[in-house]
This record gives sequence, structure tokens and C-alpha cells, in this order.
Amino acid sequence: MTLHIVGAGGFGRETLDAVRATAAAPEVVFVDEHPAATTLTGCPVLLPGQLAVSGAQQDEFVVAIADAEVRRRLARQFEDRGLRAATVIDPRAVVSPTARIGRGCVVLGQAFVSAGTVLGAHVQVNYHASIGHDTVLEDFVTILPGANIAGNVTVGAGSTVGSNAAVLQGRRIGPSVMVGAAALVTRDVAPGQLVVGVPARAREP
Repeated sequence: MTLHIVGAGGFGRETLDAVRATAAAPEVVFVDEHPAATTLTGCPVLLPGQLAVSGAQQDEFVVAIADAEVRRRLARQFEDRGLRAATVIDPRAVVSPTARIGRGCVVLGQAFVSAGTVLGAHVQVNYHASIGHDTVLEDFVTILPGANIAGNVTVGAGSTVGSNAAVLQGRRIGPSVMVGAAALVTRDVAPGQLVVGVPARAREP
């Protein structure tokens, strides 16, 4: 089985570290639309057109790009080519056995995912982020390093919670929202908004 990490940037390398921390790390190939080199940390870097798929049952991919819309486009592209979306969980993360993790997710080391949490497809939870009990992160959500999501929160599809931001218990964040770094979300956030500050308030993008 070959795991294709789509995106050879910083998050791609962090995803590779998570893969290599597992007991039985698969063969890894990077795939990037604009590669800076032909190899990266001992792994080949291919253009999408150079990808040779050996079979849907063997080949997997994970999109290691933070931008939700780019991630959505590439996930669809690689699924259409017959690859299966893999889930990468660093063994140094703490994930409750009652959490449900969707296909294509990446959970980095030192992240905490609590009881009853649901992660949709292609969600990214960065290092030192914490996700409280019974929280739902919908498809293509990005939680950046150090963010703290309290219990019973819903984060809508394609939204991003910035580094060291905090979302209070029970809040509802709509789809395609950007929560700025170190913001404190104390009220629900409407779809498509950019919110910043303490407490977080809407600002023009």
C-alpha cells in the first residue's frame, strides 16, 4: 500500500512525521501541483499527472493542505482517480475511543479529541489543539495549532479556527467561517464571517 500525501509544504511534512510515528508506516509519496523539488525527506515528490495508481484497494491519499476549498477540490480529484481517503492520527495525540473520525482526517501529535466528538471528512486538527466532548467538526474544517474548542460546539463545513483561538461551550459556528488567531468566540457565528478579537466580533474580510 502506498500513501500519497497531497501537498509537499509544511503541513505535508508534519503529516509525514505523524505517519512515520506509527508502528507500521506505509510507503509514502508526495503529490504536489507546484513542487519545489523531486524528493522531500526521503520521499519522491510527483506531479498529479505522474501518479501511477496500482489499485483502489491498495492506494490511499490524504490532503495535507490547510485551505479548505483547495482540500475539497483535491480530495474530489483523487477520489475520482480511484484512491481511498486515509486517516492519519499521530500516536502521540489523545483521541477518545468514543470519538468518530471521518475519512481523510489528520490529527497531529499532542492534539486532544474528547469523548463523543465527531470529525467529518478531511478535517485537520493541528498539534496542541483540543476538541471538547460532543463537539462536531463538519467536513473540511481546519483547527490550527493551540486552538481550544469547548464541549457541544458545532463548527460548520470548511471553517477554520485560528491558532490559540478559543470557542466557548455550546457555540455554533457556521460554514466557511474564519476565526482569527487568539480570538475568543462567545456567541454563535453566522456563515462566511471573519471574526477576530476578544470577544470575537465580525470584521470585513
